[in-house]
Amino acid sequence: QVQLVESGGGLVQPGGSLRLSCVVSGFTLDYHPIGWFRQAPGKEREGVSCISSGDGIYYEDSVKGRFTISRDNARNTVYLQMNSLKPEDTAVYYCAADVSGGSCPLSIYGIDYWGKGTLVTVSS
Repeated sequence: QVQLVESGGGLVQPGGSLRLSCVVSGFTLDYHPIGWFRQAPGKEREGVSCISSGDGIYYEDSVKGRFTISRDNARNTVYLQMNSLKPEDTAVYYCAADVSGGSCPLSIYGIDYWGKGTLVTVSS
């Protein structure tokens, strides 16, 4: 059974940092891309970052230079290091997997599995 479990969200002040983790079970990371999406209140879900099986990496323009995605295959875990956080980064962050042959950047419509999300709130 495939599961994606996010953790690491919380309340942080503007300019602060958080590291999100996504533990994957049911398949190995070596063969499939994993993405991070986010959904702010009243807005559509959007792609933030993605890491492919070949270590190709994608970042949405607004997070370039501030967020870093990485993968630990031994732990079957994907991380999203978020620095210099801004109030507009406030959202529920979801980990997502495409096991059907997709590649980065992942389309929301091609996602096969979603985590339940972790809330990130950036506020003073």
